[in-house]
Amino acid sequence: MSSTHAVGPLALVGGDEWHPGCDFDAELLAASGGDDVLVLPTAAAYEHPEKAVDFATAWFASLGATVRGLMVLGRTDAQDPESADVVRASRFVYLGGGSPMHLRSVLKGSAVWEALLQTWREGAVVAGSSAGAMVLTDPMVDPRGGALTVGLGMVEQLAVIPHFGHENAEKVHRSIALAAPGIAVAGVPERTALIRDPDGSWRQAGEGTVEVFVSGKPAGFDALPG
Repeated sequence: MSSTHAVGPLALVGGDEWHPGCDFDAELLAASGGDDVLVLPTAAAYEHPEKAVDFATAWFASLGATVRGLMVLGRTDAQDPESADVVRASRFVYLGGGSPMHLRSVLKGSAVWEALLQTWREGAVVAGSSAGAMVLTDPMVDPRGGALTVGLGMVEQLAVIPHFGHENAEKVHRSIALAAPGIAVAGVPERTALIRDPDGSWRQAGEGTVEVFVSGKPAGFDALPG
């Protein structure tokens, strides 16, 4: 995604979202200019998505914010104009964890996805954790084996490995080794965010340390796409 757009902050979270240690959520909330968070539990469609919304509600209540859960659980939901309008009007949208393959298939080319892109390009905050972080990039890590596949591409030339430090070492090695030359692969630990600020610069926040690899070798944040 070109940095010429006046996009909002983007947070790619390594998992275990909405827990103590995720202090960056307070910062993202402040950047949104409001006290409302829209949570899409799409990736958890088959894992009690309402519980994900309840968890987010309790967490953000501790930060002085309210949560609305938008139950975009299948393809029909993602094409619903009213749901797209809700996303378009939101200033802080959070994609929770679960299945990245399901999340990608539901959102790809949908009205809700286009609404998410629009509100982000108009300055809204977007956060994705685990599966939510994985699908926002292109390429994206295929959770079935660690190879790279096509993501939704809110940010291009970047792939995210969530749960870094807890993920299967062989899969992590494969993700890093199989990335095309010049593609950045970021390992993001749980309760940690890789944040892209509106000026196109990147930084980390939270409990862990983000590691970046390019062409199979460690690299700095300056190797991340602007």
